[in-house]
Amino acid sequence: MGLRRKSPVGIWKYEFSTWRVDCVGIASASNGSMFWVFFSGMEGPGFYCFRIKHCPCSVSWISLSAQQSHLGYYVYRDMLGEKGDFITSPEISQIFGELLGIWFISEWMATGKNAAFQLVELGPGRGTLAGDILRVFSQLGSVLKNCDISIHLVEVSRKLSEIQALTLTEEKIPLERNAGSPVYMKGVTKSGIPISWYRDLHDVPKGHSFYLAHEFFDVLPVHKFQKTPQGWREVFIDIDPQVSDKLRFVLAPCVTPAEVFIQRDEMRDHVEVCPEAGIIVQELSQRIALTGGAALIADYGHDGTKTDTFRGFCGHKLHDVLTAPGTADLTADVDFSYLRRMAEGQVASLGPIRQQMFLKNMGIDVRLKVLLDKSDEPARQQLLQGYDMLMNPKKMGERFNFFALLPHQRLHGRSHPMNACQSKPSVSPVAGFGELAWR
Repeated sequence: MGLRRKSPVGIWKYEFSTWRVDCVGIASASNGSMFWVFFSGMEGPGFYCFRIKHCPCSVSWISLSAQQSHLGYYVYRDMLGEKGDFITSPEISQIFGELLGIWFISEWMATGKNAAFQLVELGPGRGTLAGDILRVFSQLGSVLKNCDISIHLVEVSRKLSEIQALTLTEEKIPLERNAGSPVYMKGVTKSGIPISWYRDLHDVPKGHSFYLAHEFFDVLPVHKFQKTPQGWREVFIDIDPQVSDKLRFVLAPCVTPAEVFIQRDEMRDHVEVCPEAGIIVQELSQRIALTGGAALIADYGHDGTKTDTFRGFCGHKLHDVLTAPGTADLTADVDFSYLRRMAEGQVASLGPIRQQMFLKNMGIDVRLKVLLDKSDEPARQQLLQGYDMLMNPKKMGERFNFFALLPHQRLHGRSHPMNACQSKPSVSPVAGFGELAWR
């Protein structure tokens, strides 16, 4: 089986001797049967579903419909914040982004203070997180003064890229007119750092880089499978024969190509697999192994234990994924055990670790106290509410996880020569993934 990217939106395709499945358009088998294709209208909750022949479609196609360049939910909408469909940690508290900024500086220092590095964010939202990180970089300018830094954002949403530009540069940035360039926007941040936008990670220049993916992997398309007496069967979506404008879940009558991504020793009865996540983690791993740096991933997730997590959100409420495809945020918990397997052999990994523990290890309590001492009463209440949302186990504290990809030598101490008095290389602990002494 071949598995490869399809630029510019990072969609993947399978190629088999008897199958050809192109997730951007229509899927067809060698016998001529065709799958469903979804197109979602953006002016209202309605949708159009064209049945090409007699086959249903994979659950992954509903997610793909939200990402397509013509009408996709993620392409033209600002879905974040109180007026959107969901809210993220950077929008809740500035402390979150500040601690991540500290994490990247800590890793840069622990690996030899390279003369230059790229900060690459996948799915930057409104640019709030990048803005908080850049503020930390500016505040610690004396530490980074001899380092050449550039920012690279991977974003498919035209609407969000415009918001990111205003947030980070305070300017409207026109689209690049060079059709041959993978950069579709570029400018300079408020602090004077060059910044560029891309639609695909593959187009970001290779170099010593620190990668950030916050609530990025959970929106990638998943395939759902159920174990039956006949073996694994993929969960498909079909039109209810009793109600012509209603969708329903059905089981595929036979083996489908995506089954190859299920582990042979899988013990669960229901699983969700995300080939696109595997491709991206493999590319991140190759880049880190080749040029150094690290990747920090933060998302809803589990370590290979959960089963059915695919769901939708609209107006901050759960939304039926079969109702009006392409008009709601669709998400599935990230299987970090799968990401770990995809990185094996190329880089080391740490985590997943609960957000509550990661932020505590990063010193969130110390930072909160500093800000509270400087704030008036309304600001204090806002800080405390944000802290509770980030740390409370019943809110984000236990639901979100952090996961890191690092060069093998980062954990085994081969990046720097040993001192004469040392019998083993000195290894600095990786911030956030172990308890540190904060004073």
